[in-house]
Amino acid sequence: MANGDIELKFNKDGLIPAVAQDRANGQVLMLAYMNREALDRTRATGFAHYYSRSRGRLWKKGEESGHVQRVHEILYDCDADALVLQVDQEVAACHTGHRSCFYRALDGEPVPEVEETVGVLGEIYRTIRDRKVNPPEGSYVAGLLTKGPNAILKKIGEEAAEVVMAGKEGDRRAIVLEVADLWFHTLVLLGLHDIDPAEVARELRSRIGKRRQP
Repeated sequence: MANGDIELKFNKDGLIPAVAQDRANGQVLMLAYMNREALDRTRATGFAHYYSRSRGRLWKKGEESGHVQRVHEILYDCDADALVLQVDQEVAACHTGHRSCFYRALDGEPVPEVEETVGVLGEIYRTIRDRKVNPPEGSYVAGLLTKGPNAILKKIGEEAAEVVMAGKEGDRRAIVLEVADLWFHTLVLLGLHDIDPAEVARELRSRIGKRRQP
């Protein structure tokens, strides 16, 4: 299939391998195959479609589970015989429920799950992003995002001050509540700039065992 002056190279079965990659953090999510129709459907709808070799038919990712992939860009390699889809993945790419199909290592410990690390923060973040794209009337988050970074940063500053006060008083319940408020508004800031909390989790994980400079 031509793409400008580029002729993509499908194999003898009319298929081309396609790797789905999380556009926010670069995590490889899955490997599947596309035929010409799947690629055309993906480009036309903005949602990933693949060709199932076992079922012998076209399928939309998430057509049963709801775990769709919104495609933002399609890249091809130097030989024009493989694709990378940069996507926003809803919930999980793997049918096992893991975020990525590549969650096992041949040697050593299983690969840590970014989604498990982020946990409920990821769920809240996805809701925040949804409010950004589809702002419902009366939504606090949508209103805060509309006001822009200064309003969000002001709230973060206020919540940080509340955390300091709660910590100084040593009230355990108050600390939990105030930290929750601080984290929530920090997630709104991440949503404003399209930064997945998984990126923060990866940065924190990279620091484990490292001695920080004073």
